[in-house]
Amino acid sequence: MASKYASSPSLLHPYTGPQGSVDFSVAQKADYVPAIKEGIENAKAKVEAMIAQSGEPNFANTILALEQASEELEAAQTIFHTLMGTEADEDFHKIAQELAPIESKFSTDMMLDERIFARVKKVYDGRKNEKLSVEQLMLLDKTYKGFVRNGVALGNAQKDELRKINEELSLLGAKFAENALKATNAFELHITDGEDLKGLPESALEAASETAKERGKDGYVITLQMPSYIPFLTYCENRVLREKVWRAASTRAGAGDFDNRPILKRIAVLRHQRAKLLGYPSHSSFVLELRMAKDPQAVFTFLERILQAAKPRALEELQELKDFARRHGLAGDLKPWDTAFYSEKLKQEKYQLDDEMLRPYFKLENVIDGVFEHARRLYGLKFVPRTDVPVYHPEVKAYEVRREATDEFVSLFYADFHPRATKRGGAWMTSFREQGLYDGKVQRPLIAIVCNFTKSTPTKPSLLSFDEVLTMFHEFGHALHGMLSMCQYRSVSGTNVFWDFVELPSQIFENWVYEKESLDLFAKHYETGELIPQEYIDRIRESARFQSAMACVRQVSLGTLDMAWHTQDVDTVADVEEFETKATAEAQLMPREPGTLTSTAFSHIFAGGYSSGYYSYKWAEVLDADAFEFFKERGIFNADVAKLFRENVLERGGTEDPMELYKKFRGREPDPKALLRRDGLV
Repeated sequence: MASKYASSPSLLHPYTGPQGSVDFSVAQKADYVPAIKEGIENAKAKVEAMIAQSGEPNFANTILALEQASEELEAAQTIFHTLMGTEADEDFHKIAQELAPIESKFSTDMMLDERIFARVKKVYDGRKNEKLSVEQLMLLDKTYKGFVRNGVALGNAQKDELRKINEELSLLGAKFAENALKATNAFELHITDGEDLKGLPESALEAASETAKERGKDGYVITLQMPSYIPFLTYCENRVLREKVWRAASTRAGAGDFDNRPILKRIAVLRHQRAKLLGYPSHSSFVLELRMAKDPQAVFTFLERILQAAKPRALEELQELKDFARRHGLAGDLKPWDTAFYSEKLKQEKYQLDDEMLRPYFKLENVIDGVFEHARRLYGLKFVPRTDVPVYHPEVKAYEVRREATDEFVSLFYADFHPRATKRGGAWMTSFREQGLYDGKVQRPLIAIVCNFTKSTPTKPSLLSFDEVLTMFHEFGHALHGMLSMCQYRSVSGTNVFWDFVELPSQIFENWVYEKESLDLFAKHYETGELIPQEYIDRIRESARFQSAMACVRQVSLGTLDMAWHTQDVDTVADVEEFETKATAEAQLMPREPGTLTSTAFSHIFAGGYSSGYYSYKWAEVLDADAFEFFKERGIFNADVAKLFRENVLERGGTEDPMELYKKFRGREPDPKALLRRDGLV
């Protein structure tokens, strides 16, 4: 097909590097808009050809044809939206704003096309007449419900209204993410007097000094990036400065040039309007129809059950912290900017353990080797560095993943570990190509994890905190879900599962970090090579439940806030802060500080895919606690249990109902008390 736009054709066919990797040289900013437009036109032409067929609709000429129609478009979109999280400079944000309505219109037009749906429905109604596999039936069901749930049965006027809502939501989501990132980058605390940083460990001081140099300043600079923000609140003895940094983080995008309050409210209002238009009581009802939880009441019941179990213990933990702080010189009430500081000192007193003691044993390269060794022992994988595979940034490392026993190619794996001004905060797994049918044959996936870990300094390598090690294992668990997928169709492969099931592979992988047999594989002193001492491992295990109830209540609070925004019409909400306060009142352990906000930087639910889904972290904890008990019973590297988990969870993606997959792995449904047992709440 002749190109209608002046784009690089390679952006629509980018998998030309070694092992089918992305040739990132084609990902030029000027090409994204024309290439995606061209991809849309190509997809439309293929869909029109599918509609025009004279033969009776069947799985191959309709469902599979739809799956394949937008391959070129998805290639270009995937590269753009993946790099949007890692390379989002001002140009990227402008491109995102331009593309949002274009992509939304195409998606909405496809889902509202009655001609397409007529064919899909015919295949769906006659599905018993075709000998379809379980995976094909799941893809058919997902396709059919996608049309129904996205309004194909609406009247023309309602369809026009839906198009407008979807287009506006696409723009608002992009703007919310842009504001959150810019608000994070806008703050810096410039300190020239080292006395103001008293208490900070050498690693944090050196990092702050490096940040200052990068910005052309003397002294030290503290930012809202996690590797800077967390150590500062944890160790800085200057309470006034701790409050300043905490308030900056807790008011991000809550006013001024990057005010997300009107944006998030409009997002919630539009989501509610869309749900009502589609025949659902609320956005949560719409979302949860395709989740394990099924409906909002099940989520509220689940969160309430967790809260009732955790809150009494959390209040005891908080009182212990208050008493400790008072004994150690705190005058007045314990405030939110004090909790990390005194919690760290309390943990040191109780367990003689702190992050700075542990960091020397968690050199980044050793931790990488550690997760690779876990993947080898559990799933028979080997990781080979590839310097010839193109990467999108010089800091990114690429690896070829193969089966150790057969040398069969499994995946490419990209690792991007350190903060940049163009990278959004947090950590996530993503893919440049999902496993499954592409270009006429089943292709292996291109998987990446993106993090914001502590950087190296002139005198020290990157030494991770224990929490960062947990994050590494968490995201690598997601990566295994993507890499080991053995499905036929991309739409149901890898992490394309029910949202409250997707965290199981990631969260279960964290459990290994608390085991001696695991830590002995990689936790060794970066200077001496000495393995982490047994007494440190004992303390890590003993401290695993430290303030676990407080952390649990915090997660319930966030899940409840998410549900509050999405189970009702919030059009009359006049004050975001007041709304938050009322919504999370039951899950508040300390009085809210006036002027602080959570929603304005809650990118998971307003710019990510977690709306009405934040509860899934706790939901999946029930699954992972129960699943890991199985490993503990048989041995944490037991080949038989690992094989069951690989074959029934990691390889199967969303090809079956997640509860059925879980039961095939475990032999039964999960025990809901497993999480409470792990956290010491029963």
